[in-house]
Amino acid sequence: MKSFEVQFRFQDRKEETVSSTVNVDASSLPGGVAKATREFVKGLDRKQRFDMNKSGLEITAKPSSGAESAEVEAPGKSTAEAAG
Repeated sequence: MKSFEVQFRFQDRKEETVSSTVNVDASSLPGGVAKATREFVKGLDRKQRFDMNKSGLEITAKPSSGAESAEVEAPGKSTAEAAG
């Protein structure tokens, strides 16, 4: 499993930007975005969901910097060195 950091932003009815960051574990980036989106939307109330749908939801996702990311990169480097 890989870790992803997904950030959400939208404007509410008071023209203020609401943002939140969710860290999730998933096997792929699309799966991580879907999982984080479900968690984020569950935490909103009815008016916030309406505002989000009206103004649009901006999603930014990236792999989390952590021990798991380093483990994923290390085997790729050793495989390239063994092949070369």
